[in-house]
Amino acid sequence: MSARPTPSRRTVLRGAALTPVAGLGAAACSSGPDRATRALPTAPIELGAEGEVAEGGAKLYAEHNVVVGRSGDGALKAYSTICTHQQCAANKLEGTRLICPCHGSEFDVLTGEAVVPPATRPLQELPVRAEGGKIVAGPVA
Repeated sequence: MSARPTPSRRTVLRGAALTPVAGLGAAACSSGPDRATRALPTAPIELGAEGEVAEGGAKLYAEHNVVVGRSGDGALKAYSTICTHQQCAANKLEGTRLICPCHGSEFDVLTGEAVVPPATRPLQELPVRAEGGKIVAGPVA
């Protein structure tokens, strides 16, 4: 006979109920190339009208995991919104700062640079162009 007390039914059920929740939390913050790669455009994506992004401004296209910024000289830059810290999708744009909800990393969308840790690497840049008055991002077909 064991000297350890037998766990109660309630303790066992509580542990069983919390195990999937812990797994989901770990998966949400897991880093891995597959998770980040799935979020990148694999073909050109028409994001919206070229006029949606003003000079010195930015626009978040969360449904495509893309953010587009326009420098003061009118040049467009596009970046994946997948945070380089632990591959969460950054989903908040304040001015030209993209903010990751998982750990608070912030990125300058005009340069892609990480400006608030814990992320230290820049966002992945994506090809972008204006075509027929529309912003198109992703690989060239």
